[in-house]
This record gives sequence, structure tokens and C-alpha cells, in this order.
Amino acid sequence: MEWKQLPLGPLQTNGYVLYDINDSKGIMIDPGGDGDELIAWLKEQGISIEVILLTHAHFDHIGAVDAVREAFQASVYLHKEEADWLEEPQLNGSALFPGIEKISAKPADKLITSESSLKIGNFVFEVYHTPGHSPGSVSYYLKSSNVVFSGDVLFRGGVGRTDLPGGNEETLMNSIHNKLLSLPDETIVANGHGPVTTIGEEKETNPFINGFGW
Repeated sequence: MEWKQLPLGPLQTNGYVLYDINDSKGIMIDPGGDGDELIAWLKEQGISIEVILLTHAHFDHIGAVDAVREAFQASVYLHKEEADWLEEPQLNGSALFPGIEKISAKPADKLITSESSLKIGNFVFEVYHTPGHSPGSVSYYLKSSNVVFSGDVLFRGGVGRTDLPGGNEETLMNSIHNKLLSLPDETIVANGHGPVTTIGEEKETNPFINGFGW
């Protein structure tokens, strides 16, 4: 199993492509933008996206969702708490920031309704509901590769912002403490912005976590 980080879109949001080197089928997490370039790169690599997993539906994570979906006939997964966000620029935030093109995409094909195991091809994820940055934020833990794709919940030395619609600081910190910090310390945190980190490193050095006495 391999995965690659790709900064995409106006905010250079980290998208992730997961694939098996022995199989052309892949998974895309958070196709944030640059659809034409992304699709061209995927085809050059011989990767066909079967499923798009969204950590949440803020505009900088969904800019190329329809382009990738249509290019590969992929299914889009999103948490039920944000079922309407893909279609609504006010909800996904693209209408809230001057200079950002309004984004409206088709509804998700499948809604995540509970925490559970999710098997896609040879990949098996544990899906954790990790709200706080947004009400439908989810983290996808791929134990076999020792990595959690956390969206905008936990960063290297930081945590997700909570000042957007549906955000809540206490909820966010509870998600981090109860879900992410319970993973093994060596787990790689592949987040939505900036460099990857590990659970152990954030326990030791993240001032937002230490400031809450955790």
C-alpha cells in the first residue's frame, strides 16, 4: 500500500492518493482543487480513483470533487452531518471569503452515519467522527499503514480553527483527546494543511493539547 500527499487548490490543501502498487485502483481523500492537473497526474500514474473520501466539506477540500468523480466514475463519501454542504456555498464556506470562487458540487453518493470499519478494495479504514472544526469532520485510520487522515482536526503544533459555522472548540478538543490521542504514538497524522506529524509528537509538543492538561 502506498499513499502520496498532494497540495491542491487555492489554499494548497493536502489531498491524499492511496493506491496498491500491484493494482491500478485508488482512493482519493479531499480533492481540494486543481482538477485538470490532478486528473492528468492520476492518469499518468495509471491510478483509477474508485472512491473519494471527504474528511469534511469545507470549500478548500472539495474544489475538484466533481471533476475527479466524473473522470473516474468514483463514489463520494461524506458524513451525514454535512450532507447539504457540497451543494451550498454558504455552508461549505466558499461564499464567506472574498476572492474565493463559489463552489457547488453534487451531493455525496454515500453518507457516513456511524463510526465503523470501512473496507474499500484492499484498504480497511476505521472511521472516527471527529467534530469540532466542522460538525461532520471524520478521520480515517488506516492501521495497516500506520496513518490517520485527520483533515483539519489536528496539525503539527496546532489544531483546527473553530470560528467557522458549526465549529466548537470544546468539541474539537474532545475529538482530539478521545479519538486521535488514543491511537498509537507512532501513528502518522496526515492532515489537511502543512507537514505530517505523529500522535506521539503532538502529545509532547503541541501547545494546544498541553494547554488543556492532556
